[in-house]
Parts: sequence; C-alpha cells; structure tokens
Amino acid sequence: MATELEELVGFLSSPSPPVKKAAVEIVRDLTGSEDGLLSLSKHASTVLPSLSQLLKDKKEVSEPAAEALINLSLNLNLAAKMVEMGMIKTAMDVLYKPDSSITRLLVMLLVNLTQLDSGIVSLLQIEDEKMQGLFVMKLVRSFCRSSDETRDDPFDHVGSILVNISKKEAGRKMLLDSKRGLLKQILRQFDSTSPLRKKGVSGTLRNCCFEAENQLQNLLLISEFLWPALLLPVAGKKIYSAEDASKMPLELGNVLSFEREPWNDPEIRVEALESIYLITVQEAGLRAFWSVNGPRILQVGYEDEEDPKVMEAYERVGSLLVHGSETGEPSSETSK
Repeated sequence: MATELEELVGFLSSPSPPVKKAAVEIVRDLTGSEDGLLSLSKHASTVLPSLSQLLKDKKEVSEPAAEALINLSLNLNLAAKMVEMGMIKTAMDVLYKPDSSITRLLVMLLVNLTQLDSGIVSLLQIEDEKMQGLFVMKLVRSFCRSSDETRDDPFDHVGSILVNISKKEAGRKMLLDSKRGLLKQILRQFDSTSPLRKKGVSGTLRNCCFEAENQLQNLLLISEFLWPALLLPVAGKKIYSAEDASKMPLELGNVLSFEREPWNDPEIRVEALESIYLITVQEAGLRAFWSVNGPRILQVGYEDEEDPKVMEAYERVGSLLVHGSETGEPSSETSK
C-alpha cells in the first residue's frame, strides 16, 4: 500500500491542474527542512523527473517546482542524479523559451549543478562536438545583454556559473578561445554596479589566469579590458599625476586621473592581485605589465591598503617586480 509521501509524489503527475499545483507546493515546502529533504531523497527516482517535467508548466506550477529542485540540488547526491538525468539541458531549454517566467530560479539551479564536475561537463557540452559551447555562449550573451540597472536582474547569477566552469581546464580553454571571444564580453561587465556581477567577473578572470602559461597571448589580446579589470580595483583612492597617467593606456590613465569610487570588496582586490601574479610570472606577461605602468599603480594602491590579506597579495606580486628589476626592468617598491 502506498505511503502518504508516495501518493503526494504521484500527484505531481496528476492531469488535474489544481491537484498538481497543491502537490508541488507541498513538495516545495518539504524541501525547506532537513527531514523533508531526507524523505524526498528516498523517492528521488520518481520525484526528480516529475519536478523536471513541471518546469515546462505554467508559472504557478513551474515556480514551486524550480524552488524545490534548487533546494534538492544542495544535496550533492541528488544534484549528481539531476545532472545524470539531463537536468542541465532541460533547464537551458526552458530558460530560453520565449515565455519563460522563472529565469532567475533556473539560473540559480544551474549555479548549484555546476558545483559538480559532471555538471560542468554537461553545461560545456563536451561530449557533443557539434553543440560544444553553445549553452555557455547563450549564458554569456544573456549575462552581457541584461541590464543591471534593474535591482533584480535574473542573469546576475550567471557570474557564479562562469566562476564554476572556469575551475575546470576545459571551461577555461573555452572562455579563453579567441575565436569565441567570450572572456572579452565577460570583462566588459566589470564596471557593473552589481556586486554579484563584479564578483563573478573577478573570480572567472582569476581562474582563467591559471592558463597564463599556455594562453598568455589570448589574455593579452584583450589588454584594453584585461588591465582595467585587474588594476582599477587595486589602484587605491589617490588621483594620479599627469606624468603617471601619461605612461598608462587611456583606459587606465583617464579613470585614474579623477576622483573615483573605491573598491570596497577585499576579495575582489585579492583576486585581481592573484591574477596579476599569474600573468607576471610569465616573462612576456611581466613586460606587458611594465608597459602599462602597472608597478606604479600597485605602489600607490599598496600605500592606501589596510586589509592584511590584500597587503600580502600586493607583496607577493611585489617580489616578482623586484626580481623583474634585477633582469633589466625599472624598480618599483611595493612594501611599507
């Protein structure tokens, strides 16, 4: 005889819209508690496909279904089962339907599923040569097209997906592929007013810089976006002299010649400095850094810095610059 929970899960597939709506709302509420999650996880083989189907339904049903899946995907075993059953393709298909009304929730579900290696592989479409990278290109396009002037931009969380996929070499290579031009598009979002977007761009760039040894050329090809994204957060608050600014490209010199908002997030400053370190470890990267007056920017920024972790990151780059000066580059101190 079926238990109450089995009956409830069965009602998710009911042909009656009111029954289906009531059932999915109860399931959604159950996923909000540890006990509920545990009970539902025992019926994963039924509940996950049923909820997946409901994503295609009207908003009154698809919304609680998506919320339930987000909560269930916090459990790594259940997230792995979702990836295995093709949840990423389902989420992407629904996300890009013209009448999609649960965009933010679907993006958040993708954030959770790409915490797993299998989820990253699925989103990158690595196993499908013809379609490879299509999902990522769509997400990047949406990330770059949507406006952060609205407080509730549903694509803000795409930044977190990009951070996740760039933790894997295949993801970094896809983003750095100069023919696709994805990283260039992503970096243009760095002046967004959304802290979530800024974090996403910063974390993605830092991860991509781990490929600097083999992909330095592709990073330097987008220098006009790369150096502002890396140097403006760590440039400090001072207005730079005309002499200093004249030794920088316009995209840096123009901004640093005026008063500007400080970058308050120490995590972004640390990530920028870690990225600079990964680039300047390479000889050609170090030369490129000197060519934009990078050492002077770090010197000024370091003088303003008060956070110990960020100061440590400055000093790590500083040690490379001192070494660079020993090999013929002009010296610049970044120590207090």
